[in-house]
Amino acid sequence: MTSSPAKKWAVLLASVVLSVASVAPAFAQSGGSAPAGDEATAAKPSAASKAAAKAQRKAARKEARAKKNAELKQLESNGYNPSRNDPNYPTDLQNAQKKAAAGAAASQ
Repeated sequence: MTSSPAKKWAVLLASVVLSVASVAPAFAQSGGSAPAGDEATAAKPSAASKAAAKAQRKAARKEARAKKNAELKQLESNGYNPSRNDPNYPTDLQNAQKKAAAGAAASQ
């Protein structure tokens, strides 16, 4: 079984294209070489800004957790029990949400 030279060239070209295409994303993500001198230090965020960003994320997580816990406590006070294995789960939750909304509307 012999192959024609045109088929060999087509297979060779296809394999080269596929191998280059698989390597290209790796180079695109690496960012190339690091800049020299002052450009390298200017591109990196300072330790103070990293700490400030981390503190801001931590505060946002705490706020979100407190909001979630307050909502859960309100639902539990209106009759929802999350630890109970209840076949009426969606209905119980919806009823507790309606009671909570009615209670919030009445307090305004």
